[in-house]
Amino acid sequence: MSQTFETILYEEDGPIGWITINRPDDGNMFTPVTCIEIRDCIEAIRRETRTRVVVLTGAGEKFFCIGGRKDGMEDTNLYAGVLPTLEMYDAIDKLQKPVIAMVNGFAVGGGNVLHTVCDLTIAKESAVFRQVGPMMGSFDAGYGTWYLEDAIGKKRAKEMWYTNRKLSAAEALDWGLINRVVPDDKLREETRAWALTISERGPMALAGIKHAFLARHGGVGGLGRVSHDMLLKLYLKTEESQELSKAFGERRTPDPDKFGH
Repeated sequence: MSQTFETILYEEDGPIGWITINRPDDGNMFTPVTCIEIRDCIEAIRRETRTRVVVLTGAGEKFFCIGGRKDGMEDTNLYAGVLPTLEMYDAIDKLQKPVIAMVNGFAVGGGNVLHTVCDLTIAKESAVFRQVGPMMGSFDAGYGTWYLEDAIGKKRAKEMWYTNRKLSAAEALDWGLINRVVPDDKLREETRAWALTISERGPMALAGIKHAFLARHGGVGGLGRVSHDMLLKLYLKTEESQELSKAFGERRTPDPDKFGH
């Protein structure tokens, strides 16, 4: 990838693409620039076949991500005045390749939503998970509620949002918020091994599975990923499609005998 970024780092490691939010002095909080850079980076990954699995993490040893900076935007109620978190979450959710969140510290607020949106989460033992919106004048009524409910159930999701208490990595694992907990000093090593294992699986099969999960919340968009992205290309190679296309171009009635069986 030839792109250069201001707030994130990107590294190709064989079949693994590592995206790192590179703002450790500010808790790896995402800014409007960060959201768009992650979206653009993922879009570039979507267009190449080298990368089979993506890992998303934060720089340093203390913070995965503690939310988003809402300053620096235009003073308007229109889109220019809104932090583009949905563009980032949506890109992760719709990428045909698995995305693993490697939680290397505090995952708070938008950072907790960020890892929840990823397909899988692995965390070090000292990681901390928390939703803080109602205690600091903010909330996430989209991905941060529906996807959190999917992961841990409605009662526990509401508990995270209503009480804003901290969850240890062990509690998060017990609740089903994350998949794995590993020793702090083994986090990258274990994440890389996990990603390599997943990279050996069939990419089309993984894409189909991810799209099927997406269809539940994605509605027509999620269904379109299956029917358009995966099935249309196969259909275009059939005798039926080719005969119909030729007949249309030649302004004649198609021959049903050439549709195949």
